Amino acid sequence: MRITYGPWGETIDELADAARRAERAGAEVVWVPELYRSATVPVAALAHATESARLGTGIALAFTRSPLVTALEALDLDEISGGRFVLGLGSGVRRLNEDWHRARFGKPVAHMRETVRDIRAFWAEARTGKAIDLPGVYEPMRIRGYQRLVHQERDAIPVYLAAMGPMMTRLAGEIGDGWISHELHSPQYLATVVLPNLAEGLAQAGRPRGSLDVVASVLCAVDDDPAVARRRAAGTVGFYGSVRTYADFCAAHGLSAEHDAVLEAFRAGAAADGLAAAVPDRMVEAVTAAGTAEDVRRRILAFDGIADSVKLSPASHGMTPSEIRTCQDRLIALMAAL
Repeated sequence: MRITYGPWGETIDELADAARRAERAGAEVVWVPELYRSATVPVAALAHATESARLGTGIALAFTRSPLVTALEALDLDEISGGRFVLGLGSGVRRLNEDWHRARFGKPVAHMRETVRDIRAFWAEARTGKAIDLPGVYEPMRIRGYQRLVHQERDAIPVYLAAMGPMMTRLAGEIGDGWISHELHSPQYLATVVLPNLAEGLAQAGRPRGSLDVVASVLCAVDDDPAVARRRAAGTVGFYGSVRTYADFCAAHGLSAEHDAVLEAFRAGAAADGLAAAVPDRMVEAVTAAGTAEDVRRRILAFDGIADSVKLSPASHGMTPSEIRTCQDRLIALMAAL
């Protein structure tokens, strides 16, 4: 099982330093999310800060850029990193796409299928000058008179898809080079819900299981006092639990009532970063790795034999920068010992 990492940094320099330390601690991939920063620009900074770890968007929003822009940015990042780039894409939710970005959402599975098709087609033909004419409901691509005359590191870059729902998960198995879980996850959910859906997608495409990298995200909070660790993780659980997307996931863990309480607190006016008080320890324990170093180590290793890779990240929501730094330092130290 490969160890990968999602670093935190208040500044780009701090983010790069965390990536460098994670690489030295054994992280094989460093993932950059898209929320407070873009997903793509920080990867360029991390390319200069690291030497061997692959660098991925974990994840970039697929529908807020045109497939051509995404494809071009990926080629540039692949060149900057010397062929170490991984393109991680996710659909996001309708409200995020339409209200925040004024982007078309459509039917996300069909939209994602066309987006990935276009990106790969452009990579494959960019240097040939061959016309591209791809029909589509959401992302038709018609390019004539284009030939890439600058350096291109690779004609194909790995594409990983983030997915929660069964249909998008099946699509990841069908067309993805990898699948990435959302930040809250558990070995039980991966084994009983996710893997069967990925297997269906793989079978649909006639692909072997080994062709897909299954990446389980593990939100971590390490402290000598398990109660302190759980409270630090609770803020991030509340942040993600503030959207309905997690309803089925929480129900599968017997946490529907707890999820409803988080949603109610959010509707009542609590900030998404201020929901820790609405998250009980039972919810934290089910979907994160929070506790002493040995507790967190056991939780991470529980994915061994189920996931191909784990993406470790420190708790960060509802905490001060100093507290996040402490979480990150302890997690990187734990990675080095795994």
